[in-house]
Amino acid sequence: MHIVQRGNNRGPCFFEDADRRFYLHHLARILPEASCELHAYCLMTNHVHLLVTPLASNSCACLMRRLNLLHSQYMNRKYERTGSLWEGRFRSCIVQSEAYLLNCYRYVELNPVRARLADSPDAFEWSSYRTNARGVPSTFITPHEEYQRLGTSAEDRYASYRSLFGGPEPMLAAIRQATNGNLVLGSRTFMDRLSASLGRRVERGKAGRPANRDKNVVRP
Repeated sequence: MHIVQRGNNRGPCFFEDADRRFYLHHLARILPEASCELHAYCLMTNHVHLLVTPLASNSCACLMRRLNLLHSQYMNRKYERTGSLWEGRFRSCIVQSEAYLLNCYRYVELNPVRARLADSPDAFEWSSYRTNARGVPSTFITPHEEYQRLGTSAEDRYASYRSLFGGPEPMLAAIRQATNGNLVLGSRTFMDRLSASLGRRVERGKAGRPANRDKNVVRP
């Protein structure tokens, strides 16, 4: 699952490094309690990206509910503020493994570069890039199986991972659309299977009224 949680009215959810340390401390603590594995993250100024594998149907909701409440209380006390810190419920999309997942890793960790907060993902302290690309130790990042397949040794995986970050981002628009719409990012077969399983649409529908397949029918 790719999760995005934004600040209310796109306002800041972090004002200084201590705020981000507080968030990460409790993220690490709540992950196992909520039965979630975290693969990538990025803490921007006014929103958060998390790439997680939920191990139960309510894992993501449990993780975000507890994390958002704790961080809201902390920010309100520290900065003597009131009201909602977050913009309602988090947005998310289900991500198919294989190339889709690795593109989501890249999307999450390139956010500071796209926002011009850093010249490279390596230069931004508040993301998982240094762990995934260089092996900087982390107590709460769990490598996904697709990440593990990047190489037979840790150094091979780091090198292969870094090589993913060159050139254009072919899935940029698709990831944004799927996440903002709480949809699915994956192949046609994967989406059709999930749609049948969930009993709902998992991709963006076409605008406008459905086409009239019987041209002889006169509508009132």
